[in-house]
Amino acid sequence: MAKLSLKNREAKRQALVAKYAKKRAQLKAVLADAQAGEEAHAAARAQLQAMPRNANPTRLRNRCALTGRPRGVFSKFGLGRHKVRELAFRGEIPGLVKASW
Repeated sequence: MAKLSLKNREAKRQALVAKYAKKRAQLKAVLADAQAGEEAHAAARAQLQAMPRNANPTRLRNRCALTGRPRGVFSKFGLGRHKVRELAFRGEIPGLVKASW
């Protein structure tokens, strides 16, 4: 089980990403616009760099919703592989059955 501090840090990152998502999208649009001048590009780049690092969505990490484990997370369920297996064997995940052939 992950430490509570790691879970809280990830929650804080998610809040920052949500807070700055609209502004980041606007600045990225300015940078992608070929019609914008050099000054506009430079200003947009400076504003992007001035944002907090954790506002970047690439810094988010998928974690298991139950245990906080960072690796082996099934995005379809939001659970780590251990918990998916455990819940599937108990029949608590609808539609998921053990494979047999």
